[in-house]
Parts: sequence; C-alpha cells; structure tokens
Amino acid sequence: MKKIINIGISAVVLGLILASCNNDDNYQTLESVNKVKIDSVKIINDTMDVFTVQSIKTYSAYQSNCEGFYGYDYIHDDNVTRTITAYKFTTDGACEPSTKTIASQINFSPQQPGTYTLKFWNGGSTWITKTIVVE
Repeated sequence: MKKIINIGISAVVLGLILASCNNDDNYQTLESVNKVKIDSVKIINDTMDVFTVQSIKTYSAYQSNCEGFYGYDYIHDDNVTRTITAYKFTTDGACEPSTKTIASQINFSPQQPGTYTLKFWNGGSTWITKTIVVE
C-alpha cells in the first residue's frame, strides 16, 4: 500500500513540475522605453491649496497597437518649477499602425504656497507651460 501511495505522490509531483515548465508564448516582451511628446495638457483648477491633490491629464499620440504609456519623469527644477516628460513602451507583438491618443494622469500635490510653473515636454526643445497658483 505504501508503494502505491509513493508512486501516486511521485506522479502528482512530476505532473506539477512539467506543468510549471510550460512555455507560454502568448505574452509580449517589452522592447524599448522612449520619450513621447505630450500634445496637450488639461488642468482643471489653476488655483489650489497647499497639501491638496490635483489630477493633471496629459494627452499623447501613439503610432501602433504595440505602444502605450509607460510613466513620467517628474523633475523639481527649483521650489516652484517642475518639468514633466512622458515615456512610452514598445513591445515585440504583432504591431499594426493605428494612431491613437491616450490620456495619462499625474497627481500634483504642492507642499508650499507659491506660483508653480509646470513644463510638459512637447518634442525637441519645446515645452507646454502651465501655471498653478498655490495658496
């Protein structure tokens, strides 16, 4: 009886090992991450209070179904100036050209009063500049 149980357990363990080694090629590999220009910016309130949070939407164009939003580079240039650059990812999937605009969101939460200048990268040396007064 012990021998039958050991054979049964061995068969189950072997089955689990073989199942975990299954190569599932239905995923896409991240090929690259690059800057993507921000075409437009939507700020709801140009005045806000210290320590509150405002969601700022940015819009960028993507050229294929293998591209998507990756993240932001958010740099504090000084106490009240911020530069924001968006990044896109590209995968190795079956890419088809299809220009689409995707909205992304960054949360702005100022820690001190002042007039903040937010500069969003628009390609080359061009920036979209927005101002928010924080009271």
